[in-house]
Amino acid sequence: MPGTTRRNRRRDTPPPRTGSNETEVLRGFLDYLRTSIAAKVADAPEPQVRTAAVPSGTNLLGLLHHLTSVERSTFLGDDVTDWQATFHAAPADSVTDVVGRHHDAVQRANDVLDGCTDLGAPVPRPQPDRPAPSIRWALTHMIEETGRHAGHADVLRELIDGTTGR
Repeated sequence: MPGTTRRNRRRDTPPPRTGSNETEVLRGFLDYLRTSIAAKVADAPEPQVRTAAVPSGTNLLGLLHHLTSVERSTFLGDDVTDWQATFHAAPADSVTDVVGRHHDAVQRANDVLDGCTDLGAPVPRPQPDRPAPSIRWALTHMIEETGRHAGHADVLRELIDGTTGR
């Protein structure tokens, strides 16, 4: 395991100072976590970014690939039939590809959220016959899901090259 040097330490970014309403707080924290995990992956070296460092097979690139699927399912209504498969990026996928797809999914999710004013309303769906969670639930779930995997990414990145911080 590489040692952490001053050079690999990132300055930690504090949580966001958001507005006072519930929507701004939830979206502010979600965007903070989205940015944090994408940054962990964006400059990670190959092939370590896709190499499992734990017995479960979890790797940095797979975590971001999974979170892209969760964003798309939660906010865009994509149907995911095999959640375990979402933890593995294709061998041909570069870091840039996966980070770009995550960024695109986040932008599209934010576009949907920009049109939502009632946190108790269901997330809009392209197929209205499919049930949808409330916007409040979807935001809270994405904060939990992204925060959990951002913690995994923190540990994996430190194991790769000693980089810490957000």
